Amino acid sequence: MSVPTDAGEMPAYLWLPEGGIGPGLGLLQEIFGVSAYIQRRGADLAAAGYVVLAPELYWRLDATAVDESAPSAIDDAMALAGQLDWDSAVGDAMGALRHLRGRDEVRGGTGLLGFCLGGGLAFNVAAEDSPDALVSYYGSSIPNLLDLAPLVNMPSLHHFGLADVYIDRPTVERIRDAVTADGRPAEFQVYEGANHAFDNDDFAFHHPEASALAWERTLDFLGRALPIPREGDHTS
Repeated sequence: MSVPTDAGEMPAYLWLPEGGIGPGLGLLQEIFGVSAYIQRRGADLAAAGYVVLAPELYWRLDATAVDESAPSAIDDAMALAGQLDWDSAVGDAMGALRHLRGRDEVRGGTGLLGFCLGGGLAFNVAAEDSPDALVSYYGSSIPNLLDLAPLVNMPSLHHFGLADVYIDRPTVERIRDAVTADGRPAEFQVYEGANHAFDNDDFAFHHPEASALAWERTLDFLGRALPIPREGDHTS
């Protein structure tokens, strides 16, 4: 499928829950792209009851995904992400969220879930577009976006590893202070011994225990912030 943008049709993946309808979740990729791992997470979220849309945010670069298992994966992904125009990527993610809201299958609210690069993009989009919920896994750009924190007022959940080689502990604490300030409804979870991209089971930094616990917390949070409509509930 695709999502219309100002520059043409952006490729995207769509997953539907078993019942065909549910709350919407925009799924924003890591620097590796909409990889097999991200696609598995899309299917996991659909199995939990959500209508999931993952846009190919590298589409303007005529690229899709980097193989996380390759020896050059980090260098290749960093080079690709370095070519990404941030404002265009934010605009594309916002367009995907609007498209998702307008789909007939979506019942209830619409949120965002992003990993790494996508975690920062989701935070930026949340500040500008106010989805109903936000989940960010180790958002790599959030340290540079903290001036937007006062605009992120919807329920949010943030995951960070405390052995992250790209986001050190003082930075994690700075993010925690900003996103939870002034009584904002933010939940903040940290994981001892977990590196960056700890949820990605195709990547060398995968931390099975942190991944499992964070996913359990994610589904619990989404169940509260974006509840699945009950049978017979026609909320739109």
